[in-house]
Amino acid sequence: MSTSFVRGMKCRLCAKIYPVTPVNFCQDDFGPLEIDYDYDAIRAVLSKEKLEARSFNMWRYQELLPTDGEPTVGLHVGGTPLVKACRLGQALGFNNLWVKNDAVNFPTLSFKDRVVAVALSKAKEFGLTTVGCASTGNLANSVASIAASAGLKSFIFIPADLEKAKVLGTSVYGAQVIGVKGTYDEVNRLCTQVAFKYGWGFVNINLRPFYAEGSKSMGFEIAEQLGWRTPAQVVVPMAGGALIGKISKGFHELHRIGLLHDAPTTKFFGAQASGCSPISTAVKNGWDSHRPVRKPNTICKSLAIGDPADGYFAGKLIRESGGWAEDVSDDEIRDAMILLAQTEGIFAETAGGVTVAAAMKLLQQGKMDADAETVLCITGNGLKTSEAMANKVPEPVVIGTSLQEFEAIHQGHREPALA
Repeated sequence: MSTSFVRGMKCRLCAKIYPVTPVNFCQDDFGPLEIDYDYDAIRAVLSKEKLEARSFNMWRYQELLPTDGEPTVGLHVGGTPLVKACRLGQALGFNNLWVKNDAVNFPTLSFKDRVVAVALSKAKEFGLTTVGCASTGNLANSVASIAASAGLKSFIFIPADLEKAKVLGTSVYGAQVIGVKGTYDEVNRLCTQVAFKYGWGFVNINLRPFYAEGSKSMGFEIAEQLGWRTPAQVVVPMAGGALIGKISKGFHELHRIGLLHDAPTTKFFGAQASGCSPISTAVKNGWDSHRPVRKPNTICKSLAIGDPADGYFAGKLIRESGGWAEDVSDDEIRDAMILLAQTEGIFAETAGGVTVAAAMKLLQQGKMDADAETVLCITGNGLKTSEAMANKVPEPVVIGTSLQEFEAIHQGHREPALA
């Protein structure tokens, strides 16, 4: 598994080929760079039998990931459950519903562990010793954690108003955390300056071509867990817009190397919060490109990226696949988080609420097929955004130690008081 199948990096706009270096944009047209693979060579060496003999984590698909040798960090990332969601499906109106649950991903309970494992493995190959990121929370947690396990120094830049649980879940790993008084897009611009001035490896800036490839592993796993087929419909939360495209790329790569009999025909549906919905707004209005949101205003901070780097490509994929996009209010997000928890026992963060609520809306609008096999992508754990549930769940009833007091509650003589 130690041979790289990467041929180079290709501009997604003009297709110019570049050597593999920590650079993320084309010098001719500033288009984003993407990893280019030798798929014929991969097809010749990779089989279902080989995959099934490997541990069930993201690195079982190493030939389709951009490392030169064995991964050096994030060795246990991925391999998350695909849950048959019958009770949630009944509540929403879907007859064949699955949940891909990255809320239990190792080590920091979000899908960002996938992208960081690849980016930091590549950073070590480049000889980098200091890494960082701009983040709305989950990426901060993941970079700090995986950098600590790899012995790398990390600088994490976040909007200063980020949820406290996510700040704590970053600082605990010893990272240098810097809160910036500004939006995510303003934080990201600052990080771009820092990355190029100091030569550090910022996972979502100069390491972005490698970082983004980690998202494909969610698509690889979905297809394998469904018995080597792709679902008819997938609903994906959108922040920067990369995840939805990389799941699609993963499906098509599996078919290209012969692991899927049928070419993917999946329809992709994007989900955003109404307080920051540049991609879904563009799709619904028929625009080719999104219009940036200057001041995001939503409880779903993990998706609050006003000028998404992959917004154009996400919208293009949604339209070409026959899918659609929708955005949902903060109240709809909270209600959907509770619904997912109380039907499937999955406590998702606010982005999960966005995904579930958007799926409900899309089905009600007739944009989705109730009978088609559908996967909802849950990307983070609800413990990270527990404050979103304030006043939404009942306080515990407090009683003494007597059986009579319990029986009084049990018989309905005293109802729980809402917070």
